[in-house]
Amino acid sequence: MVGVTTPIDAYFVCATPRTGSSLLLGLLESTRVAGRPQAYFREPDESLWAGRWGLPGTAGYDDFVRAALAAGRTGNGVFGAKLMWGTLDHVVARLGVVHPDLAGRDLPLLERAFGRTRFVYLRRDDVLAQAVSWLRAEQTGAWYVGVDGETDDAERSGREPGYDADGIRALIEQIGEHNAAWEEWFASQGVRPYTVRYEDLDADLAGVTRGILGFLGLDLPEGHTVEPRHHRQADDLNAAWIERYRRESA
Repeated sequence: MVGVTTPIDAYFVCATPRTGSSLLLGLLESTRVAGRPQAYFREPDESLWAGRWGLPGTAGYDDFVRAALAAGRTGNGVFGAKLMWGTLDHVVARLGVVHPDLAGRDLPLLERAFGRTRFVYLRRDDVLAQAVSWLRAEQTGAWYVGVDGETDDAERSGREPGYDADGIRALIEQIGEHNAAWEEWFASQGVRPYTVRYEDLDADLAGVTRGILGFLGLDLPEGHTVEPRHHRQADDLNAAWIERYRRESA
C-alpha cells in the first residue's frame, strides 16, 4: 500500500446508503483538486453514463473505465468515485475480464485500472437514523437536494413516506452486514482506509474535507473554500420515526 506522502492517481469513497456520501462527494469536488467524484460504476446507471459520454454500444468495460477517468479527473490528474458495497463486486468482476492475469485479485485489479489508489471509508454511528433515512428515500425516490435546487426528480416516485418498522429493522440489519463486509474487504486486501464518521462530517464539513485532502496528499488551493452542494434532508418526520421505533422496540 502506498504511503500517505506518496502522490495518488485515484481514490474511492466507500460507503453504504444515507451516510452523507453525496454531500461528501460535492464537498470534495468543490476543492477543485480531488477529482469530480460520482457513482460512475453503479451498474443500473452504466448505460446513462455511457450515453452521456458518447460511448458506442460495442464499447467494452475498458472503454467505460477510460471515459469515467476522463470525466472524473481534475486538472491535477486525480480521479475520484464512489463505491457502495454491492458495486465493488461488479467492478472487480468486470475488470477481471479486461485483465485476466489479475482476475480474483481485487486491489491489483483496481490499481491496474486506476493507478495509485486510496480509500475513504464513510460510515454512520447512528444506524437507526441511517435506516430511517434510507427507507424514506426508497419510498419517495428523493435521494438528494442540491443547494441550487437541483434534485433527483427523475427517480422520485411521488409516493408519500410511511412508517414501516419491519422495513427499518431490515435496513438496520443490511447496514450492519455491509459495514462488516467493507471492513473484511479492507483487512483482506491490506488496505488502511481513512475512516470518516457521518456525525463528524455533519458537524464540520470543511474540517473533515480538509482531513481527507491531507490523507490524499492534496492541498486546498490558496484562497479557495470548501462549499457544500447538497442540503441536509433529515427533518421532524425522520425524528418522529426514530422515536417511534425506539419506543416500540423497548
